[in-house]
Amino acid sequence: MAVISNDIYTIEDAEYLMRAQALPLERIKGVETGGCPHTAIREDASINLLAVEEMKSKFPDLDIILIESGGDNLAATFSPELVDLSIYVIDVAMGSDIPRKGGPAIQKSDLLIINKADLAPYVGVDLQAMEKDVKNARRELPYVFGEMKNFKGIDNISDFLF
Repeated sequence: MAVISNDIYTIEDAEYLMRAQALPLERIKGVETGGCPHTAIREDASINLLAVEEMKSKFPDLDIILIESGGDNLAATFSPELVDLSIYVIDVAMGSDIPRKGGPAIQKSDLLIINKADLAPYVGVDLQAMEKDVKNARRELPYVFGEMKNFKGIDNISDFLF
């Protein structure tokens, strides 16, 4: 496994993963987009594609490369036929209306992760109502409510991936 993160002028997300020892350091790559990370995913993905090629050449046995994306328009650049697995992550603090509003990633991703469920009481989100909206939007597709800070839901995600 390897990870490619996207930031405008820093590699802070990659550095965070390195400090947390999420993976061996050489399997984490920070990309400085020089502009909005959405652009590096939607309009000109070349900087990310170069990072993917670098990881593939360093580690030919890679099974998974996670690429951080902003927004839910990844398919605007990458054809869904080329993606092995689409995982969309939102957090409860974004608001309970996000699943209700839908959108391609909410409705069609292979897995929806609703993170930071522990923040619900602090941001006025009713998790039961939010889950009802998630079920309506996703029908039979899987989803996980999680608290990554507290490691809740990680087993479900791992089971889904492996």
